[in-house]
Amino acid sequence: MKDYLTKNIRNVAILGHLGSGKTSLTEAMLYVSGAIAKKGEVEKKTTVSDHTLEEQNRQTSLTTSLIPVEWKGYKINCLDTPGSEEFVCDITQDLSVVKGAVVVVDATKGIEVGTERVWNELRKRNIPTIIYVNKMDKENIKFDKVYNNIRDTFGKRCIPLTWPLGHEHEFDGFVNAVERIARIYDGTTCHNAEVYADKFEKCEELHSLICEAVAETSEDLMDKFFSGEELTLEELLRGIRLGTLAGDIYPVLVGAATKNIGVQTLLTMICNYMPAPNDLEPIKGVNEKGDLVPRYTKDENPFSAYCFKTTVDPFLGTLNYVKIFSGSTQGLSEVYVAQTDQIVKISSISSIMGKNMIPVEVLHAGDIGVITKTAGLFTGCTICDKKHLIKYEGAPIPTPTMYLAINTKSKADEDKFSSALHKLNQEDPSFEIKRNRETNQLLLGGQGMTHISYVLEKLLNLYKVDVETSDQKIVYRETIRKTAEGHGRHKKQSGGAGQFGDVWIRFEPSDVPFEFASEVVGGAVSKGYFPAVEKGLIDTFEHGPLAGFPVIGIKAVLYDGSEHPVDSNEISFKLAASLAFKDAVAKLKPTILEPVVELKVEVKEEYVGDVMNDMNKRRGQVMGIDVLENGHQVVIAEVPEAEIIKYTIDLKAMTQGSGFFTRRFVRYDDVPEHLVNKIVAEYKPKN
Repeated sequence: MKDYLTKNIRNVAILGHLGSGKTSLTEAMLYVSGAIAKKGEVEKKTTVSDHTLEEQNRQTSLTTSLIPVEWKGYKINCLDTPGSEEFVCDITQDLSVVKGAVVVVDATKGIEVGTERVWNELRKRNIPTIIYVNKMDKENIKFDKVYNNIRDTFGKRCIPLTWPLGHEHEFDGFVNAVERIARIYDGTTCHNAEVYADKFEKCEELHSLICEAVAETSEDLMDKFFSGEELTLEELLRGIRLGTLAGDIYPVLVGAATKNIGVQTLLTMICNYMPAPNDLEPIKGVNEKGDLVPRYTKDENPFSAYCFKTTVDPFLGTLNYVKIFSGSTQGLSEVYVAQTDQIVKISSISSIMGKNMIPVEVLHAGDIGVITKTAGLFTGCTICDKKHLIKYEGAPIPTPTMYLAINTKSKADEDKFSSALHKLNQEDPSFEIKRNRETNQLLLGGQGMTHISYVLEKLLNLYKVDVETSDQKIVYRETIRKTAEGHGRHKKQSGGAGQFGDVWIRFEPSDVPFEFASEVVGGAVSKGYFPAVEKGLIDTFEHGPLAGFPVIGIKAVLYDGSEHPVDSNEISFKLAASLAFKDAVAKLKPTILEPVVELKVEVKEEYVGDVMNDMNKRRGQVMGIDVLENGHQVVIAEVPEAEIIKYTIDLKAMTQGSGFFTRRFVRYDDVPEHLVNKIVAEYKPKN
C-alpha cells in the first residue's frame, strides 16, 4: 500500500443496526476497489472483516475491524463496527478517531433501534454522515416509504442524491440526481445511461431539492438559486461537501452491497464529501502545564497519536490500533506514553486489513495504523514526542451493567485462567473482573449477556478455558434496630497465668458504620484495655448473627467491667467483648440491610410509563425525570440491587432494545421484614 498524505485520507466509521449489512458493504468496497480478487460472504464465513471465530459462528461483527480501501487516489480507512449496542466501547472509541460516518439502513426494515442509537451518537459529536440504504434488491421494498421514514426520524436535512431504478431482483441501479444521469450495474461493471422517461420527473424534483439545500450553504448560491439561475455541477458538488461538513446536508444513497450496486458511488461520495483529517476542528489535548491546547493534523507538527483499540493475536502478539493525530511515523523508534510516564520502543508500524498485515513505509498525520509487538500501550493511551508532551482525554470506558459469577470447570485450568482474562481485558476494557471476598465469587461484569457470552467464548476458543456461570450474590449487611446491654465475662484458669476479662457494653443504632465510646468510671477497666475491647467488637462484627454479613450502623459504649491484676490481658478483653455482643443480640432486634443503587434509564418517551411501573414492581422509587433534546427521557430511580441483577435483559425486552442505563451504589437500606428470613436461609453459612 502506498503512502497517502493527509489531504487524501478519509477516516469513516461504518455504523448501523445489527444485520443491516455493514460487513457486506465493506467487503463490497474491497472488491470493487480491487483490493481483493474474490468477494467473501458473511454466511460463508469468508469476509475480511469478520475474521474471528466468534464472529464467524454468530455471523455478525463483535469487534471493530480496520478496512483500508484505496479509491481514485484516496485512502479510506473504514472502521466496520459491531451492530449490537452491548459493544458500545468499540463504537465510542471508533467515533473518537473518525471525522466521517456511513450509516447503513436495511431497506426491508427501515429505521431500527440500533440505527437511531448510532445516529444520536453521531449527532452528539457533529460527525458528517452519509446514509446508505442497503438491500434495495429484496422483496417488497417501497423506497418512498423508507425515505419518508428516514426524513421523519432524522429530519429534513436527509437529502436523497439518488433514486432507485427497478425493483426486487430487477433493481440494477439508480438515478444520480446531482448529475442527472442513471448509473446501471450490469453484474460486472457500472456505467452511465440516460435517465428513464418514467424517472425523469422524479430526477428533476430531486435535483431541485438538492439545489435548494446547496443554496442554503452560501449567500452567493442562495441569490443565484432564487434569481432562477441554474447552479453548475461544480457549484453543486462544492455545496454538497460544505453542507455535509457543516451538518446541513446528510446525503442519502441507495444500493445493494451484495450485488455491488451503489458501492462505487458511495466510495466517490466519501472522497468528495467526507472531511479529511485536517478539516473541521483540530484535536485538543492537555500539555505538560495542564493547559488545554490544540494540536493540528499536520506532518510538520510534533508526533502524537491515540490508541483506540488493542487486540491480542495468538500469532502476531499485541496489536495496538492508533490514529496519528499529528506528525508522522517517519523515523519513529520510541514514544512517550502520557498516562504512564514511560518511554516505549516501537518495533513495527503497519496497516491492517481485517487480520492481514499490510507493510507501510510511513503513516502521515491523520492516518490510522497498527503498532505491533510493543509492550506498554493500551486502549485509551496517548503516545507522543517526549519533547512535546500532550495527553488526549479519549473516549470514556463504559462500566458494566450486569455481572455473572464464573468458575473454571476444571481445576487444571485455574493457573491459566487469570492470565487469559487479563489478556482479554486488554482487548476489551469495558468488561470487569473482580473478586467479591464476602460472597467468595469471581464476578465477570459486562454490558449484557451477548457481551459476556462473547468474552466467555473467546476464553474457551483462544485459551481453552471452559467456565460455568451462576447468578451474582448480593452483598448484604446486618445492623441493629434497638438499644440493649450485654455482659461478657471471659475466665480461663489452667495452671500458671490465667485469662480474665469482664465487660458491660451498651449497643445502640448509629448513622455511621461503627463507633466506640467509653463511660467507664473509677478505673473498673483500665484504659489500656479499651483498644482490645474495640478490636474484639470489630472482629465480631465481620460476621453478623443472622446470615454472617458484616454488621454496620452500630455504636458500642463500654460502661463497666472488671479486671484481674495478674490474669487480665488484651486477648481476654477481646473475647469478653465478643461475648457481650452475643449476650445482647436477642434484645437488639438485628436485621438485614440491602444495597440500593441509583439507576439512570434513558428511553424513548413512549416507554417512560412502562419503566416507571416496572420500577415500582422492583421495590424502586422514581426520583425524577430529565427530558432530553432527542425526544428521549431519563428516568432516575433508586432500587434495591437484588431487583436488577438482570435488568439489562429486561429493559431490552421492555423497550424493544432502545433503552439503556447507568448505575451507581447509593446506600444500604432495610430489607422488608417478609424477605429477611428468605435471605437468611439462602446465605447463612452451613455448619
